[in-house]
Formats: sequence, structure tokens, C-alpha cells
Amino acid sequence: MIFIYYSMKRGMDKPLPSRTRPEGDHVLDGCTPWPEELAARFREAGHWRGETFDRLLRAWTRADPHRIALVHGDRRLDRAELERSADRVAHRLAGLGVRAGERVVLQLPNVPEFFTVFFGLQRLGAIPVLALPLHRRSEIVHLCRLSGAVAYVAPDVHQGFDHRELAAEVAEECPDLRHVLVVGDPGAHLPLDGPGAAGELPPAPDDASEVALLLVSGGTTGLPKLIPRTHDDYAYNVRASAELCGFGPGTVYLAALPVAHNFALGCPGVLGALHAGGTAVLTDEADPDTAFALVERERVTVTALVPPTVRIWAAATEWDEADLSSLRLLQVGGARLLPEHAARVRAAFGPVLQQVFGMAEGLLNYTEPDAPEHVVLHTQGRPLSPDDEVRVVDEHDRDVPPGATGRLLTRGPYTLRGYYKATAHNATAFTADGHYRTGDLVRRTPTGHLVVEGRVKEQINRGGDKVAAAEVEEQLAHHPAVLDSAVVPVPDDLLGERTCAFVVPRAGTAAPDRNAAAAFLRERGLAPYKIPDRVESLDALPVTAVGKTDKKALTALARELATEGARRNEGNPRS
Repeated sequence: MIFIYYSMKRGMDKPLPSRTRPEGDHVLDGCTPWPEELAARFREAGHWRGETFDRLLRAWTRADPHRIALVHGDRRLDRAELERSADRVAHRLAGLGVRAGERVVLQLPNVPEFFTVFFGLQRLGAIPVLALPLHRRSEIVHLCRLSGAVAYVAPDVHQGFDHRELAAEVAEECPDLRHVLVVGDPGAHLPLDGPGAAGELPPAPDDASEVALLLVSGGTTGLPKLIPRTHDDYAYNVRASAELCGFGPGTVYLAALPVAHNFALGCPGVLGALHAGGTAVLTDEADPDTAFALVERERVTVTALVPPTVRIWAAATEWDEADLSSLRLLQVGGARLLPEHAARVRAAFGPVLQQVFGMAEGLLNYTEPDAPEHVVLHTQGRPLSPDDEVRVVDEHDRDVPPGATGRLLTRGPYTLRGYYKATAHNATAFTADGHYRTGDLVRRTPTGHLVVEGRVKEQINRGGDKVAAAEVEEQLAHHPAVLDSAVVPVPDDLLGERTCAFVVPRAGTAAPDRNAAAAFLRERGLAPYKIPDRVESLDALPVTAVGKTDKKALTALARELATEGARRNEGNPRS
């Protein structure tokens, strides 16, 4: 394997030119490009093919215009209809003044409009910022401000939450936001399906080295960071994943996870199904009753789930009589699937399980579809690309002995070179030679497969949703009765981890209980999955010898309280 070193500081402060970039043009401000030496290597290897997502959609349509692309309820869009709808969205946005290089926050659930907007933006050369459906004011305001978004696309009401009210609040706090477009009843905002620009649009930008989309990071220290993905690197991400997973014209992919999430979007996800000539079925309901009926009706061949959901599915096979025989690949990722749980999944569904360990920042690891059972049960896969460079190191960046646990570093043809507009964070998130510090603790088997052992930094993985303790603590600090707080994980059989918040009340006040804390955090716009599952009151937080909050002690206390509560419940079963 060839290693090419460069100055990360130079990479951030003085972007290197790309051979595909015309004279006078430049990478999106705030992004770190690949060094030209590596870019040339990836082009020569055939990883980067100079294909933009607009060109890809049109190629997919030409290949089979009447092949069904998207299914949602009774709606069925073939490739030609998807392309025409994307063109209408492009005209609509162009008529509102959205131009190439500008950012648009896209917050839609699993509906066809997500993809008509996504590809409409690609047609213009504008950049979608993919917000998750459960994001609320705190996250959306942050994403709009950080990206400098000129527009925000949202649903009217989704799962009982009125996004139009949220949009009004966001618009007040983000002066650069020029337009809010709504799918459905727009209320006081603009309808997505309104009139567009007259005449022909200018040719779509055709530089595949430019940023195609901004993904949202899980975030370990507060609000999410933005991950720039270029056409070249993300198209490779999709294409290579689809090839490894055996996607083809017969693939029917069920998107039960949010398609704004990297896993369901491009690993291989909906884009992988479209690339391979297959079909994607969209749903927001991952419960067995709904999902099993879709698998049976649409003859679904592939889907992707997080561990808590796949465990529910496995249990449901004992009583649900739906025909699931069409499933040939069941991907599980987002959090580690324990070996005993993996064994139950294989027992329920047969040898279709594939473990996936990846990140929106890039590196993807898959257990191969034909991997031996012990590999599927006990590892989280191995790197997708022959040009993925993986190191397992100690806290001083020294390689650990083979098989030992260490910190995962990586770089490669689809792993970012720097977060968007995060120069200070990038200085520590990357090594001097451009390896990304993933924050994961792993060990590598003799076959090159990785076993995930945990996280370097504090982050609570609640069923695949990442909760940054610091962000919740920051919000709790605004409560008038809270003097101090600390949020720690508690092991949970279903979700892997739940959150426990310890709060210290101000003098003369009573600490909020769980219900009061939840109401307060919802009012502050915190996403539902970030609201603590448990709230406990303490007179003071324990501290270490150097005066820092002792979260190790608090984690132990949280486990003790959870165990004690479980014993009480066992001793007092409901009648």
C-alpha cells in the first residue's frame, strides 16, 4: 500500500487545485480538498470517474426509463417521472433565485419528494444539507447558520409535529434564509410545487470534484458538524457498496431508516438500488406489522436496520406469518450488534445477516454476503475499498500489536479531509498526514475484519441515534432550577444504551423530575431522542482529584440505580 504524506495545515489554509477544476474556480469555501497526488491516484484506480449525481440520474433514466424507481404507499415513480419531477423542482428553486454552490437545508421524511428535491438541487449545482426528520429548532437553526443556507425544505406535518411552526421560528433566527418551501399544505410559507423559472435552465455544473451534499455528523461534543461529500467520492461510496452487496436490477430495497442518514441513502441504500437498476420502497414505519407487510407485498430483497429494531423484527417472526422469503440481505449497523443478538437474527431470518460498521465521514466496513458464520456473528466487517488505509493506534498514534484494541485512524477515496467550516476542530480530528481520527476503539482480526470495542470520546449510542452528553447538559443549564448537571449512559437490553441525567438543584428550589425536564427540553427544541430517559437529583456532582466531574462514578451510580429499579419491578410485577 502506498502512503502519500502532506501538510494538513496547508490542506486547510491553502486548498490545492484539482485537475478537473476550471481555471479561476475553487472548492466550496470552508472545505478541505484532497491533495492532488491522492486525487490522481483515485482517478487512475477507477474509483473516481468524474460523474456528477445529475449525470448519474440521467444515465439511469436512459438505461431504463420505465423501471420503477420509488414506491411509497400507492405511489410508484419510474425513472423518467423521477427525472421530470427533479427538473420541476430545479425550475422552482431557480425561479426563487437559488444558484449553484448555495446551500439548502433538506428535512423531509421517507417520501419521494426527498429525492426529487435532492436531484433537483444536483441539477442546479446547489448543495443539499441533509437534516434528520427528528431534528428540531436547536439543530435546524444551527445547520442553517453553519451552512449559510438560503432555503429550507420541510414537510407540513410529520408524525404529529408541525414543521411549519418550526420553520417560522428558524426563519426568525436565520436572516440569511430567504425561502421556506413546504411539501403539503404550506401555511404561511411557499409550496414546493409552485411556479418555477421560465425557459431552459443553464447546463448543470459538471465538476465531480465539487461538493455534492453535506451530511450531518453524529456529534460528540454538542451540535452536529457538516461533512462535505463530493460527487466523485460519494458516487464511489454508492457504486462500490452496491457491487459488494450484490445489488442488481432485481434489487428491491426497503428504506425503513431515515433516507437523510448515510446508511439508508448510500451504503448502498436508495442510491445504490437506483444505480444498480433496482427499486426503493420508502416507509417511515419500521415496526414489524408495517415493514413485514411491505416486504411481502413488494418482494423486498434488502433492507437496513439498527440493532434494537432488528431484535424486535427477530422476535416478531415467532408470531407474524408474513412471507419474508424474498429477503436475501439484512444489513445491521449504526451500533454494534452483540454476537448473541446476531445469532438470534440468523436463527430468525437465515443466513442473510450483514454487519455494517461505517460513518457519514467515510470509511465503510461490511461483512461479505458469503462470509463464514463466525465472521458475521463476531465482527463488524472489513474496509470496502482496496485503497482504504486503516491504522489501529494508541493514544500517541503508535500502532498497537496485531489483535490489540486501539484507536481507529483512516483515510481513503471516500473519507473526508476535513469538516465544513471547522478549522480548529480539523486540527485535532486529523493526523498530520491526513488520517481521520474516527474516535472508535477497535481491534483487527487476522482476516482484516474489525471488531468495535467502544468510543474514545463520550457519546451515548441510543439505538443508533447518537446523543452528545455535552449538548444535553448545555440545554439543562438553562433550566431555572438546575445548578449543574451531567449526562451519562445506562446499559439497556433493547437500545444498547439509554441516557441518565444527574441534576443538582439551585438553592431553595426542587430539581425537575423526568417529566418536567423532558417538557423543558422539548420547549428548547431538543430532538426527542436526546431527551434523558432518566433524571436523578443529587446534592452535588462527584469530582475527580483535579476537580472535574467524575463521570465514571456517575455512570456506575446510574447502573446501580437501574439495577435496583429492575429488581423492584421484578418483585412487584403488574397484575
